[in-house]
Amino acid sequence: MKIVSWNVNGIRAALKKGAMDYFASGGADVICLQETKAHPGDVQHVAWPAGYEAYWNSAVKKGYSGTLVLTRVKPKSVANGIGLAGHDGEGRVITAEFADFFLVNVYQPNSQRGLTRLDYRTKEWDGAFLAFLKQLGKKGKPVVFCGDLNVAHTEIDLTNPKTNRRNAGFTDEERGNFSALLAQGFVDTFREFEPGPGHYSWWSQMMNCRARNIGWRVDYFVASEKLRPALQRAWISPEVMGSDHCPVGVEIA
Repeated sequence: MKIVSWNVNGIRAALKKGAMDYFASGGADVICLQETKAHPGDVQHVAWPAGYEAYWNSAVKKGYSGTLVLTRVKPKSVANGIGLAGHDGEGRVITAEFADFFLVNVYQPNSQRGLTRLDYRTKEWDGAFLAFLKQLGKKGKPVVFCGDLNVAHTEIDLTNPKTNRRNAGFTDEERGNFSALLAQGFVDTFREFEPGPGHYSWWSQMMNCRARNIGWRVDYFVASEKLRPALQRAWISPEVMGSDHCPVGVEIA
């Protein structure tokens, strides 16, 4: 199964920039989108590529956050949120159950400029999300989760680690929580295939950062260790435009 994840930074804006061509030609079985900033009615005129069914989880606040799954493989079930009212109003999680695994599409909270939301992210969200993943794992199937995780895990996951040390997405707290999550039996699929630096999925829209490849790797596919033998490849597609993020993908046998 070929799965793609992409923070589109507004589905309506991305569609105007040619995202539909990518959806139609990319050959993905499942496409997980984050930061849709829309409700289904906002794009009711859109015809998704043939064979894909859309599942939405939109934020209560209009024009904010939100996730969307497009799939041409019929899920056994689909559920929104992580089951906690304090976290589920922002449309951040969709879980699709397939025959052999659970797929979780997640747009994790950003700690924000000035780290105004760091405590929420690291002391509330991260623990609740990990508990949710562990509960899924108890249902007898491995778990894959993907999306914009809003953290660069190690120093090779961004261009300038020293100058970004206490910036949102590269605090010790966020990185430590991600390390702790991986230690619970998960693997960062991209690093199974590519151990080196210089591979990013988000670039600031200032100072021509994308053309200069001054970026961050904040978009991931993470899988239960049980799935490690089934991983065929994992990749980042920086050539795909339409957002300040680019798509990332994984193929699972």
